[in-house]
Amino acid sequence: MLVTVYGANGYQGKLTLAELSRHDVEVRLVGRDRTRLESAAAEVGIPDADRRVAGLDDRAALVAALAGSDVVINCAGPFTTSGAVMVDAAIAAGAHYVDTAGEQLYVKGVFDSFGGDAERAGVTVVPAVNDGCLPGDLLAHLIAERTGPLAEITVSHFITGAAGLSRGSLRSALATMDTMRSGGLTYDDGAWRSGVPARRDRITLPDGESVAMAPLPTCEVVTIPRHVQVDHVESLLEATLKAGLETPITPELIAGLPAGPTEHDRAEQQFTYLLDAVDHQGQQTRGVIRGRDTYGTTAVAAVEAARRLAAGKAAAGVRTPAQAFDPAGFLQTLSGHDLSWTIEATPTVK
Repeated sequence: MLVTVYGANGYQGKLTLAELSRHDVEVRLVGRDRTRLESAAAEVGIPDADRRVAGLDDRAALVAALAGSDVVINCAGPFTTSGAVMVDAAIAAGAHYVDTAGEQLYVKGVFDSFGGDAERAGVTVVPAVNDGCLPGDLLAHLIAERTGPLAEITVSHFITGAAGLSRGSLRSALATMDTMRSGGLTYDDGAWRSGVPARRDRITLPDGESVAMAPLPTCEVVTIPRHVQVDHVESLLEATLKAGLETPITPELIAGLPAGPTEHDRAEQQFTYLLDAVDHQGQQTRGVIRGRDTYGTTAVAAVEAARRLAAGKAAAGVRTPAQAFDPAGFLQTLSGHDLSWTIEATPTVK
């Protein structure tokens, strides 16, 4: 199995390379700068790994660099400006594709634009394989298996700890700032719509604390309705964190920041993602995801997705995580990496 990582010299890319190395997977590094690729390979402990130089502005070179790959993992954001080029190149090279995007409109664009091409090429494209969308999408499917058709799902993100964002994540946030401020898309009455007011502005945590929330343009809003029969899906973030994400920042300021959080800060970071589902009789069901280290979890998820795609069991086309993989089985694998999940009936939700 050969897995090619694009953006391998970035913060998320190096974590993904390290995870591939732990599984003894043959890897290829592709990017625009040979020196940086060599440095990344050496830093991760795979100095002899294959390295190919190709820029996003040369499709032929990019397709050639991906040729022979079983799976491509794209870690290079902002995906809003560059992701579609990589999806196209991977399909042309006959490789399955995974990315770590968290950019809502980009992910919707992948579903809108590449499904037919991927099916004809016989490859599977799974965007948004990250710490939030992948487990949330998988757990939503398991909830719906228990409840049947749903009136609504509210996805809420809570993150604590000192770990900040990587430079790549900050660049992606800057590229999608207008969407971030508007709240992005909501799935409502059979379609994805912008400008739909959030139905909730507070969420009660499992410990009973009521927290002010604000709309967040997550990818779960794009993926969940593709396999769950549901009328309304919205996503929220703790309001204080949302305000921080909307703070003005410049490319120059980002360039002067560290590449990403330290290993210690990543280990101390904790996240809780809630999925509050309500069926048409008003019965409430809550899914709870808990974990540590968003970037490390993303690397584990992306590599596990690549390994499963290489096994050839997923249907061709653009698929959500729950469409491509066995939800319970994948979550069970993540449970070995400090991620846990539960489904609870009749929670207290405000």
